[in-house]
This record gives sequence, structure tokens and C-alpha cells, in this order.
Amino acid sequence: MASISRTLRHIKQDLEPFLPQRSIRQACRQVGHRWRNRQFDPVTTLHLFILQILNFNTAITHLRHLAKVPINAASYCKARMRLPLAVVQSLLESSAQAMAGVKGACRRWHRLRVYLTDGSGSIAPDTPELQKNFPQSKEQKKGCGFPHVKILGLFDAFSGLVIQSLCFALYHEQSQVWRLHRLLGNGDLLVGDRGFCSYVHLAMLQLGGVLGLFRMHQGRIVDFRPRRKSRRRRQTGKPHSRFVKRLGKHDQLVRWIKSNRPKWMLPEQWAQIPDSLLVRELRYTLQAKGQRTRVVMIATTLLDPVRYPKDEIAALYGVRWTVETHFAELKTTLKMRQVKSQTPLGVQKEVAVYCLVYNLVHVVMLEAARRQRVDPGRISFIDTVRWLLSASPGEPLPLLVVNPLRPGRQEPRVIKDRHDKYKVMNRPRAQLRNALQNQATEA
Repeated sequence: MASISRTLRHIKQDLEPFLPQRSIRQACRQVGHRWRNRQFDPVTTLHLFILQILNFNTAITHLRHLAKVPINAASYCKARMRLPLAVVQSLLESSAQAMAGVKGACRRWHRLRVYLTDGSGSIAPDTPELQKNFPQSKEQKKGCGFPHVKILGLFDAFSGLVIQSLCFALYHEQSQVWRLHRLLGNGDLLVGDRGFCSYVHLAMLQLGGVLGLFRMHQGRIVDFRPRRKSRRRRQTGKPHSRFVKRLGKHDQLVRWIKSNRPKWMLPEQWAQIPDSLLVRELRYTLQAKGQRTRVVMIATTLLDPVRYPKDEIAALYGVRWTVETHFAELKTTLKMRQVKSQTPLGVQKEVAVYCLVYNLVHVVMLEAARRQRVDPGRISFIDTVRWLLSASPGEPLPLLVVNPLRPGRQEPRVIKDRHDKYKVMNRPRAQLRNALQNQATEA
């Protein structure tokens, strides 16, 4: 491709330190992928894919104008289909590791690398193959909904980089999160919401030397009273643990006991789970002017109260809410709420490339934050995207928009703009079309 757009050249230049062309070819060879020297080789295909997603997943007919080269839609789609999913996922991991080496990206909490995990969802085209692999919600009538893709992400807590993403059907995230454990090492800390808080998950993390910090699941009974008694079989209202030691006010060590094997867990995995687990339970309150007091309970394997004080654990759990912003940047700003691929493998590749683009934007945000001496989370994501789309190769990074600090901000979840009010589809489109034809015939 002799003549390409300046945007594509700029993307290649910015990606080269983290995703060099030789790494793309090497990843293809490692999975046994072979290709011919043609217009859409793996490197060109991936770069065009990134350009398409960076432009908010624009149409292929628009992509040819962006790249400034003729692009046959069918050939480009076939090239994307030829690109193995394992290649894209491995490149996401390797590029995230390279990007983590950027100055200011590698921050630690008490010498621990902290990761965030959470799940979100996206919808896909209504095709039989996607409905089979990513079935729609059972609450929706057949033919009236879209396939629902559940997305589980692993993020670096302080840089916001995506380490890896998983796509699966509409199941609970806890049944799939163990697939991300291989990316965590001894001494790492995983932070998540109450959906990831269970005996099994904490025990699996401990087997790998990984620490856990989760909000207490609403189904677990916790009691901080001294001389309390644990729950016996068929007793309700009693704690689900055995008291070990009091560490402070609303701060205690307890022992969780192994109970029943989850349906998603293999017997071989269940046999490796220990019979009991030492867990630290703590409770604190969030008080803000104009807001009602909220009580938060935490379960963690950070057992040392001197090394990991209660107040600092509470502050760290507050960082977990940034994962909601990360998913909003992916789904709302980059338009990942609705993917376009019509095959299961295509959907997974598309989500992985979304994460590649997201990481590219965050690397620029990290550099801008270092120069402008602010926290990376305050750099505007959309302003960074706009600069990437308009900058020429070699153009110096300008001052990007810094979002103001608005602690305790609360806004009602309503919209002022009244969109066109169409009825919600409650029957398949073919039936509705026949009804319209019948009305026209009767008239």
C-alpha cells in the first residue's frame, strides 16, 4: 500500500513501540497461520482494523476514504476472517505489557500490582449462529431481541490498560473469571465487586499466590459482635464463618468453610480447593454531604492490619469504580455497545481490537498526564481520540483537555432530549410486516 492516509501512518508510528510488525508476523507463525504476499496481509489487515475501530467502528465503505486506498469490502472481510483469534488476543496481552512500561503507567499499592475485573455486555447482529453462541435474554421474545455478548475485562488499576478480555454467553462472570487467573502472578491483587466474592474464587486466587479484595456478597451473613456464634446447619441469621481474631472496630479475621461445589466447576478443580480459608472481613461507612450514608463490607485476603490498614483498603476499593468509566469509554465513546461481526469468532476478534485501540488511546493519555502533571484519569478520553484522528506522523503531543475534579457529584439518570418514540418490538419483524400488509389490503 504505497499511498496511505496520514491517520493510518500516525497509528502505525504510535503502535510500533508496543506492537511492532515483526511481533504480528511472529504471533501468526506461532499459531501456525500462513499467508501469501497480498494486499491484505496480517499486518495491513490489523492496522486497517484498528483504523476502523478508532473511527468508532465505521463502515467499510468509509474505511477506503480514511485509508486513501481502494478497499474491496469482501476481500477485507475475508482477510479479517483469516486472522486467527489467538493472534489478536496474544497481541493484546503483549502490547499491554509493553505499554505498562511507559513512564507513569506502572504504579503499585504497597508494592502490589493491582488489577480490576468486571463484566459488561454488548449486542451483536441477529444471526442464527450468534443466537446459538450468544443467546439473547430469556426475558425477550424470540425474534424480538439481539444476541447478548457478555464481556469480562481485566484492567490495570492505575493506568486503566486492558490486560485481556473474554467473550462468552449470558452467564455470571464468576464462572469465567478463573480463565483470567493465568495472567496474574504471585503477590498480585485482584479487586472486584460483590459478584466475584465467594469462597471458591478467593481460594482459587490463593492457590496461585494472588490476593483478593472484593465487596461482600449480599447473600453472606457477617457479624462483628464479640463472642458471636457461627451458623449451624438449618440455622438462619447466623454468620457463615468461624471467628478467629478481632483486629479493630468492624475489622476481624474469620475462617470460611468449604461448602458445595458450584455447577460450573469441574470435580478436579473442586478437589484442589482447601477445606477452609482465612479471610479478613471489615466494614466502613461512606458519608457525603447531601447523600445518604452507605455501609460497605469487604472480604479480603490482605490479612495484616499493620501492613494493610483498614482506611487504606477502603480507599483502594474506591478505585474499583474507575472500571465503570473504562467500560463507558469502550461502549459509549468508541461505540462498542453494538458490535458488527456476524460470526462468534469475528465478535471476539472485534472486541479484542476494541481493547487494542482503547490501550493505544490510554498510552497517549499517560504521556499527556506526565507532561501536564495531572492524574491520567483526568485526561479527556474523547479529546485524545480526536487528536489521534487528526494528527500527522511526528506531530508533537499538544495540551489535551483535563477534566475537572468533581468529588461527590450526583446526577439523575435521565435525558432531556426526547428521541422519536417508537413502539418496542413485541413480535418478530416478519409478523409485523404481514400485519401491515393485511391492514393495507383491508383498507
